[in-house]
Amino acid sequence: MYRQTDKDMKQRIFFLLRVYLLTVILFVGYKIVFLVLNRTAHPFTVADMTDVLRHGLTLDLSTGLYFLVVPFLITVVSIRYTGRGLRWAQRTWLGFTAVALTLAFAADAALYPHWGYKLDASCLQYLSSPAAAAASVKTWQLVAGLAGLIVLAGLIGWLYMWQTTDFRPLRSRRGYSLLCVLLLPLMFIGIRGGVDKSTTNIGQVYYSQTPFLNHAAVNPLFSFFASMGSSSNAEVHYDFFTQEECDRLLTGVYDTRTVSPDTLLITQRPNVIVVMLESTGGQFTKIGGRDYIMPYFNRLTDEGVYFSECYANSFRTDRATVCIFGGHQSFPTVSLQKIPTKNAALPGLARSLRRVGYDTRYYYGGDINFTKKRSYLINAGFDRFVSKSDFSRSERRTAQWGVCDSIVFDRILQEVKTWRREDKTPHLIGYNTLSSHEPWDVPVHELDDPVENAFRYLDNCIKRFISELRQMPQWENLLVVFIPDHGVAYYGLDETTPLKMHIPVLWVGGAVREPRVVDVVCNQSDQAATLLGQLGICHDDYRFSRDVLSQTYTRPFAYHSFNNGFSIGDSTHFVVYDLTSGRVIAGEDTPPGHVELGKAILQVSGEDLNLR
Repeated sequence: MYRQTDKDMKQRIFFLLRVYLLTVILFVGYKIVFLVLNRTAHPFTVADMTDVLRHGLTLDLSTGLYFLVVPFLITVVSIRYTGRGLRWAQRTWLGFTAVALTLAFAADAALYPHWGYKLDASCLQYLSSPAAAAASVKTWQLVAGLAGLIVLAGLIGWLYMWQTTDFRPLRSRRGYSLLCVLLLPLMFIGIRGGVDKSTTNIGQVYYSQTPFLNHAAVNPLFSFFASMGSSSNAEVHYDFFTQEECDRLLTGVYDTRTVSPDTLLITQRPNVIVVMLESTGGQFTKIGGRDYIMPYFNRLTDEGVYFSECYANSFRTDRATVCIFGGHQSFPTVSLQKIPTKNAALPGLARSLRRVGYDTRYYYGGDINFTKKRSYLINAGFDRFVSKSDFSRSERRTAQWGVCDSIVFDRILQEVKTWRREDKTPHLIGYNTLSSHEPWDVPVHELDDPVENAFRYLDNCIKRFISELRQMPQWENLLVVFIPDHGVAYYGLDETTPLKMHIPVLWVGGAVREPRVVDVVCNQSDQAATLLGQLGICHDDYRFSRDVLSQTYTRPFAYHSFNNGFSIGDSTHFVVYDLTSGRVIAGEDTPPGHVELGKAILQVSGEDLNLR
């Protein structure tokens, strides 16, 4: 009798152990695959792999326990019921687990080379626009990816199905009930990560000064679920300092006045076209020493006002859009563009210009509702839109993301031709290009490298656009602002390299007084206040946008946020701070104060958002 009782209990214990160990083994195995897939961009040694597996194991063990809760409850039910329904329950849950792991592994592996951070809840934005998500990949990649998902899910599912079992009736129900009572708190402690005040978190596996190795150690499923809470919360909370300390650190940093600025324009009411250049980091221009990729744009910088030391505030287009047209700071884990209730309370460049009589329109060749772009632009003051749906069916098929840039540029040219001198209404056009984005599908082939070729195509579009404008009488009163949204992880660049966030900003047009190089360090978010300052328009409500041509701009620096971190630098120093591990991961905080200033900016800009 006792032997039979032991077998009955062992059967359940071994079932739980098999499921748990298989889950952990799959987590560990994925880490190895992740490292191998990224070895070209991020070389590593065998010792690095060992360290990644060792440091990441605690998070794998904890995450594995989450997926053990339902199997544990199934064994609890088996104390009194051992019918066929339990086999069905096992298969259902383990099948779900297989699918969850498959999707997490595949998404993390596919997105990391482009995003530079582990899987999180921001990927859910693509579910609302599947067409936009598919635009980043080629058809054969999509088909191959789906086939791979099916195969991987089948393999993992097959491994899990092997662990199912038919429970025998227990001879000693009290014995296993007592065991369950003892196991329950142990599982809770394991999920929590111990009995200390701190609970299981991503930071516990960070160990290296190399961000990639820290990312490799992170469990993608834990990363995803841990980000769910923060991504759904419209508020930002960073409590580094007291209010008095923040005031001291930010003294003289954000002066919203324009005092005796350099005059760059010949008029205060030019027609303005703001062209947000998709992914056009300085790495593809003369800033990065690659003059051959965008030769026309490089030459054009000698003919206008060139902001040679401007840096992107963020790493994604949706964040950059708010920085450029709203002059606000970006955040590591929150996208202001996706929170209409908040961004409606922010200042907007188009709204400021509408107050002084400007007509406003925005162009985008893709789905303008993607990542709530349209709602933000309306809140920012744009009242008319031309997007993918406004083009012919054949035009909409010229690129994966929508309408290729040359066609949209031509549409803008047609509108500019309608502007008449006798019409006293000035115009503002905003435009977000899209062809210089994965999958880099452009209608020309001039450079062998597909990424470089996409930017050559963009350069050709800019050349034709400016050349056509020069021939029009509207050129005399026109200001064209070229401003990239962000750089990309290419040529081995990541968030620890300043070049990735260094962007070329250029003002050209007949309204420009003379060629000029503005070489002070600044952010793309400063363009709003700088432009408004040139137009003689008050910008006091742009709390985090600085007029870099004003005499009040006395502390030149650039601030950049990325997924759970920030970087900050001036003309001599650059430092990168990781919020997860709470330490500097690149550069040195010398002289002291850069990290403190970055923290104060993050805290105060977060408080500003929360109050809106």
